[in-house]
Amino acid sequence: MASDKLVHLEKGYAQVYTGNCKGKTTAALGLAFRAMGSGLKTYIGQFMKGQQYGELESARMVKPYITIEQYGRKDLVHVKYPPLQQDVDMAADGLSRARKAMLTGDYDIVVFDEILTAHGFHLVSLDSILDLVRTRPDNVEIVLTGRHAPQEVIDAVDLVTEMVEIKHYYARGIIARKGIER
Repeated sequence: MASDKLVHLEKGYAQVYTGNCKGKTTAALGLAFRAMGSGLKTYIGQFMKGQQYGELESARMVKPYITIEQYGRKDLVHVKYPPLQQDVDMAADGLSRARKAMLTGDYDIVVFDEILTAHGFHLVSLDSILDLVRTRPDNVEIVLTGRHAPQEVIDAVDLVTEMVEIKHYYARGIIARKGIER
């Protein structure tokens, strides 16, 4: 397990994991797992997610190194204009909580999981996302995940990874499997 010695990043950067296929949250979780092995702590705020995913149980097992909080309903958010007020409120609360985690000094890495998708669903403003990048403390790494990263966000961060689907079994009607996709 990770060292009990207090370790912090000297320099953090801003990353984006985007793309139209699976792997964005998984990549962020992989980063958190790697960081844990070096004694770093990660906070993951999951926008638009209220369902039970395997990573929630995993995070409970490795507390205090990885903390996950969800800011969404149990049912899926659908593209509706305007969005439901409940979804807007949950995203605003999540943004406030994740921002606080970023600024407290308690975490070395803060993942804003699906915040880019929440922006696409009109739940989080572009200005709010850009403000996260601008106000990130120098020793905190942030990761923004989700589909359709706006060009302004891509321009503002230090690293962008795009997940590209080559082939997926969803096309054959295979649904998300427990322990693999959820």
